[in-house]
Amino acid sequence: MFAVHLMAFYFTKLKEDQIKKVDRFLYHMRLSDETLLDIMTRFQAEMQKGLGKDTNPTASVKMLPTFVRAIPDGSENGEFLSLDLGGSKFRVLKVQVSEEGKQKVQMESQFYPTPNEIIQGNGSELFVYVADCVADFMKTKGLKNKKFPLGLTFSFPCRQTKLEEGVLLSWTKKFKARGVQDTDVVNCLTKALKKHKDIDVDILALVNDTVGTMMTCAYDDPYCEVGVIIGTGTNACYMEDMSNIDLVEGDEGRMCINTEWGAFGDDGALEDIRTEFDLDLDLGSLNPGKQLFEKMISGLYLGELVRLVLLKMAKAGLLFGGKISSTLHTKGKIETRHVAAMEKYKEGLANTREILTDLGLEPSEADCIAVQHVCTIVSFRSANLCAAALAAILTRLRENKKLPRLRTTVGVDGTLYKIHPQYPKRLHKVVRKLVPNCDVRFLLSESGSTKGAAMVTAVASRVQAKRKQIDRVLALFRLTQEQLVGVQDKMRAELEYGLKRDTHPLATVKMLPTYVCGMPDGTEKGKFLALDLGGTNFRVLLVKVRSGRRSVRMYHKIFAVPLEVMQGTGEELFDHIVQCIADFLDYMGLKGAPLPLGFTFSFPCRQTSIDKGTLIEWTKGFKATDCEGEDMVDMLREAIKRRNEFDLDIVAVVNDTVGTMMTCGYEDPNCEIGLIAGTGSNACYMEEMRNIELVEGDKGLMCINTEWGGFGDNGCINDIRTQYDKEVDEGSLNPGKQSDRLALLQVRRILQQLGLDSTCEDSIVVKEVCGAVSRRAAQLCGAGMAAIVEKKREDQGLEHLKITVGVDGTLYKLHPHFSWILQETVKELAPRCDVTFMLSEDGSGKGAALITAVAKRLQQAPKGK
Repeated sequence: MFAVHLMAFYFTKLKEDQIKKVDRFLYHMRLSDETLLDIMTRFQAEMQKGLGKDTNPTASVKMLPTFVRAIPDGSENGEFLSLDLGGSKFRVLKVQVSEEGKQKVQMESQFYPTPNEIIQGNGSELFVYVADCVADFMKTKGLKNKKFPLGLTFSFPCRQTKLEEGVLLSWTKKFKARGVQDTDVVNCLTKALKKHKDIDVDILALVNDTVGTMMTCAYDDPYCEVGVIIGTGTNACYMEDMSNIDLVEGDEGRMCINTEWGAFGDDGALEDIRTEFDLDLDLGSLNPGKQLFEKMISGLYLGELVRLVLLKMAKAGLLFGGKISSTLHTKGKIETRHVAAMEKYKEGLANTREILTDLGLEPSEADCIAVQHVCTIVSFRSANLCAAALAAILTRLRENKKLPRLRTTVGVDGTLYKIHPQYPKRLHKVVRKLVPNCDVRFLLSESGSTKGAAMVTAVASRVQAKRKQIDRVLALFRLTQEQLVGVQDKMRAELEYGLKRDTHPLATVKMLPTYVCGMPDGTEKGKFLALDLGGTNFRVLLVKVRSGRRSVRMYHKIFAVPLEVMQGTGEELFDHIVQCIADFLDYMGLKGAPLPLGFTFSFPCRQTSIDKGTLIEWTKGFKATDCEGEDMVDMLREAIKRRNEFDLDIVAVVNDTVGTMMTCGYEDPNCEIGLIAGTGSNACYMEEMRNIELVEGDKGLMCINTEWGGFGDNGCINDIRTQYDKEVDEGSLNPGKQSDRLALLQVRRILQQLGLDSTCEDSIVVKEVCGAVSRRAAQLCGAGMAAIVEKKREDQGLEHLKITVGVDGTLYKLHPHFSWILQETVKELAPRCDVTFMLSEDGSGKGAALITAVAKRLQQAPKGK
């Protein structure tokens, strides 16, 4: 019994001594928690560098956009082919995905060898070999002459500009096929497959194996948003916010980023932790100076690292009595599978002895213990480094989501992770220690990344089908140059019809004379009251104009117009307006003051003088009875009389578009056009009196309110109206009238017609729909404006016209691209007109006051002038 205890004591002491000996020798391979946290911070900085447009070219961690924007949602179905090229074997897989009320996947696959002469030979021969394997698989499975969507898992760094395209940046692992780098691998494969006339495939997706792993696991667990491979090579991917990816247009939703973390340290960022063994291994590799992080972690290199350590220790007399076999001198003789076998819990020492003996060595008990511990240190360092980089990704995910605690799943694949008995638990433990505020589930990908490529293809197929449907709809909103010229010509014809006495009654563009015959000249002065009615808000303003310095001061108050007033009786509407005026004058302390008044009334009116305006029809939701066909100034005067509290001289009734033109004309004498692009749309301009057959006189100018919103009511632009315009028109308060107005409010209606849900995946589509609708609106507005400026140029007999357009309206002001598209359209359609667009900051209320001031000035001018 004593002998047994003595032997146990001896063995324990021996083990302790050997472990201490190895620990001293491999001191630099043992990484402290502080070092791991530091590596984690370094990797976070590298990720940021890789995501930036300016910093990406010099970043070692390339952070490649994959154009995988969505994980499976369970609605995928169909048959797909999937190929996996990147490891020691090439795999072809047929995947059948069906809903049937629940997610279901059936797979058939075949492995093919990847001989060195193929993967390190000519690139075209590599893809011919791949195509031949696909042909063999399809023949074996009876799949020839049947069309399949195909996904290619390609486990090498590629720069992608779309999902189905990828330019190889560099080979890794053992691959070295010539003539493939810097070419599109999908194109290479497509050419090779075309040689087989009985194969009909559509390559929809190029997928990194890491992305495939994430997608495979995400099919089973929707929390999976990270994929990690720890096998022959190593890599990771994760779902990044689009707003953080400088390399790709758009900022909605998320996209999977292939980090290509194997190259971490290629720029020298890890030199302080690389050992002499790492340096020796790198020098003897196929790609010296590249993939330095991978060379410290992955299965292709761990066995070789162990061999280099054992060789050095033997040479130093620390192992095998200083004796070295020729096999130990031979590169690649210790593989990762040997390392895994030596680290097994119970059989580890016996396995170690057997492996060392096969290497031509004669190990002692002490040697076996020491070698086993070398394996532990090398593989533990691998897990530690992997954990640090993964912790950096998890931290980024948590910060992107602005969560104090993250719940997520990491999909994992790779032979090292699968076959090494201690590796998974070591990795999990270190990750959880480095990110205590993340609840991480590790999910092993049972079906490999090839199933993931099929899932990416299935998602791409689903998205492609939706894309075609969306493109068909959006195509309706795209206007050609020819169509825009047609709109310009038709608008020009409508302008002429509206001005002529004989054709005016039938014209859809009413060309209403406003009796505004002059622009501000800077001599206007006095206090004026201005009213502004045109929407759900009514505004009352006091405008003080000083002469000479073109100085205007304004005071205003906004009052709501309740729906019951908008759609009640005319008397109720104008009594409400007068009540608001009374409240304002009380507020300003001006209740008894006699004031000239200008009334901005933003609805189509027929005027016979500047202070008379007969309402033609309500627009913009107003439906007050007993108003259409009546003089709005008379109705306002009657309401003021009923109130009998103040003395107001109604000098002018003004359209808001005319007010906008006058506001800008006060600042810029070249301004002779007004444009509103807001809730509604309209334009006005200064027309030659000789062209206005509806008004006596042929000298000077008069402002014409085009009321162009009615353009097309006669069917002249039916060729560009879509089914959605018709539906919007039919559901409006005034069907058949002003139906070419398009604002962003219609986008929601269009999306509902498409049956879209507001998911992240759809947010890009929403932007496209908004873009198509608003672009068409801006182009139509531009075509109408081009017709007006060209008319003015021709009327004045000018080769080149320089003119300013005063603009107001929420659409023009708030939309990020509307103004630019409008201006570009005018420039293209009216190249001989130099048009400046001037934004009206003060609105049409100030314009009404200025028109009133000009009218008073013209009234008071001596008759001869």
